[in-house]
Amino acid sequence: MSQDPPDPNAIPGLSWQAVPPAARGATLALGNFDGVHLGHRAVLRAAHAGRPELTLAALTFEPHPREHFRPDDPPFRLTLAPAKAAALRAAGADVVVALAFDAALAALPAEAFVTEVLHGALGARHLACGADFAFGHRRGGDVAFLAAQAERLGIGLTVVPPVADAAGPISSSRIRRALQDGYPERAAEALGRPWEIRGPVSHGDKRGRTIGFPTANVPLGRHLEPARGVYAIEAELADGTLVKGVANIGQRPTVGGTESRVEAHLFDFTGDLYGQEIGVRLLHFLRPEHRFAALAELTAQIAADAAEARRLLG
Repeated sequence: MSQDPPDPNAIPGLSWQAVPPAARGATLALGNFDGVHLGHRAVLRAAHAGRPELTLAALTFEPHPREHFRPDDPPFRLTLAPAKAAALRAAGADVVVALAFDAALAALPAEAFVTEVLHGALGARHLACGADFAFGHRRGGDVAFLAAQAERLGIGLTVVPPVADAAGPISSSRIRRALQDGYPERAAEALGRPWEIRGPVSHGDKRGRTIGFPTANVPLGRHLEPARGVYAIEAELADGTLVKGVANIGQRPTVGGTESRVEAHLFDFTGDLYGQEIGVRLLHFLRPEHRFAALAELTAQIAADAAEARRLLG
């Protein structure tokens, strides 16, 4: 199946002086939207409800401000830019605008962000954001400041309270912790869908095929590294096909690996996936990563892992 051309409204790194015409005069959802979880979707719904006759646009930032200010931190992203844009569109956004978060935007005072970016460049007619939204130089603007500025400029505003479930308020930080602790099911409940690592299938050492378990290797890239270990997974292939499987995430200590990556064995699948982008969705954590004394022990454990994943996935 041929791939759709890139959406010019979702290309990360746009200058705010060059926003796409389709984004002007819209009702605008504001946020970093990492993960596009249930709380983020509530902000999109509120933006639409505020002016349902208008185009619904989502305004986000690339790179994430944390990556700009703390570039040496370990990767933490739940969704990289293309996947985030796709998730925002799936959640109802007609247009996704990812502004380049660079030194110039970081230095822009809060008032200038409202008057020059939201009002001037985007011509926003209604805004929606979470109650903790902060913006401008040194996060100098909060929702109270935004409300006063929006009223001055004749822009509507909806502030969305935190969305919570039995475990408390839903946030990107909470989802990251769940994944790092080995609870993909908890992450999926807060996201409203399974969490996935999306990337191109790359060549590995091809050891898996020699022991009867060929794998599709996907680099973690800038994704958050979840708990290292073995997972029951579902992979979405480039043509949209869904294939169940089992995956190891980690450094592969038995074979001397030093770099964390995803190695997914897809059940009952034959085909060449090299170079294709796939999404590996983590459904159940089976066991932590372990160093085996011999390759035969590893092979036996992989067989057991695959059987357990098949059982869990039905």
